[in-house]
Amino acid sequence: MSDLRTFFTKRRSLFLGRNSHIVGILNLTPDSFSDGGDYFDMKLALLHAHQMVKSGASIIDIGGESTRPGYDPVTVEEEINRVVPFIKKFRPHTQALLSIDTSKSDVADAALKAGADIVNDVWGAQLDPNMAQVIASHGAACILMHNRPTVQAGCGNVMQAVRSFLMTSTKLVRLAGVREDSIALDPGLGFGKTYEENWQIMRQLSDLKDLGYPILLGASRKSMLAKLLNREPPKSRLSGTLATTALAIQSGVDFIRVHDVLENVDCAAVIDHCLRYE
Repeated sequence: MSDLRTFFTKRRSLFLGRNSHIVGILNLTPDSFSDGGDYFDMKLALLHAHQMVKSGASIIDIGGESTRPGYDPVTVEEEINRVVPFIKKFRPHTQALLSIDTSKSDVADAALKAGADIVNDVWGAQLDPNMAQVIASHGAACILMHNRPTVQAGCGNVMQAVRSFLMTSTKLVRLAGVREDSIALDPGLGFGKTYEENWQIMRQLSDLKDLGYPILLGASRKSMLAKLLNREPPKSRLSGTLATTALAIQSGVDFIRVHDVLENVDCAAVIDHCLRYE
């Protein structure tokens, strides 16, 4: 039997525990690690977003700045110019939830005003001191991710670090006024972690459930898969990604953030049918 909960946004709530939710990645950037430049054109971006929704994505996660290792930062103005026109064009044509992948409060504010529902902050609202208040002021939902500025090999148990960081993040946004049922957490695979730490997190995903919030996992096409499977081109890592999706759902993860929506929707449907069927 499933443990039914909800993830609340003002547009609509998502039921949790009944089925897994696939989050489709849309990078409106020229330099993202896997698909940089593929959807930098507005028409291509719109077509791809519609296809992801048609394929079963519950959320489209929109990013205007790459977060790959060694990325080139962009200004607030450039990031807004990349994401806001897209959100304004796409919003009237879908009931899918839209999340803005940013750590800048001004970008989050502009995206939420344009029609986004969720802020996905890879720094867990701890980098920009205004982020928590911006999320709360819009009554928005949020995804809070663990991050570290550099890889810190040998610094101790990574799961303890992840838990401590995410507990601080949830406290920040709750104190600002964000609803408890509008928060999801992401352990941040590939962000300031060694290869071994990434796999330790995968093996211990279920340990994060007692934090009391739904968990999002983003393993899609990441370098941890390239090293394990010897698959260098990012788009060749689909089979490995599907394995992480299956394991994540078995570990109680509710949101899976991926590039290849249809294949992961199918994978999730099979695992959900086996584990969450009533």
